[in-house]
Amino acid sequence: MRRSYRNVGPVELKSAVPLGDGGCRISSATDFGSWIAERSSAEPAEPFTFVVGTDGVLRLAPRRSEHVACAGGDTVLGAGEISFMREADQWAVSEVSNQSTGYCPDIVSWAEVARAPDDVELGRPSGFTHEVVFRRCPDCQEHNIVREDDFVCVYCDSDLPAAWNVDPTA
Repeated sequence: MRRSYRNVGPVELKSAVPLGDGGCRISSATDFGSWIAERSSAEPAEPFTFVVGTDGVLRLAPRRSEHVACAGGDTVLGAGEISFMREADQWAVSEVSNQSTGYCPDIVSWAEVARAPDDVELGRPSGFTHEVVFRRCPDCQEHNIVREDDFVCVYCDSDLPAAWNVDPTA
């Protein structure tokens, strides 16, 4: 079963997103070719914001874009940052993470994220090149990024659960 992620970031960010707006939909190799050709020569060196919509389609936006804006306010199958490089005569994903504090996707979202570049014939790594582990503290309800396998809330020192729990309705 596919796990989807609702935006769990600040409500004011989501409410500022016009419905139907969002990042550039990349549903084919031609879409990606056109999109990357519009970038300045320096821009592809920096990661981009990405989401994978519930339709499985990759959406891309400039790095400093909010993920909820890239998703047009919608639920996603994955979100994070992504970088591209030229390999021989084609583009490939060089780095990809699930770093999105707006959606806090679990690392198991890789399966859905991996399909999106495959669908547009982009090479990709075999997994997230940088995995971010998100947890919600059961005591203070704050979202945490777990670092170095230290499952302790940075806000109240409570133990964090081993399993993903950021969105209680998921």
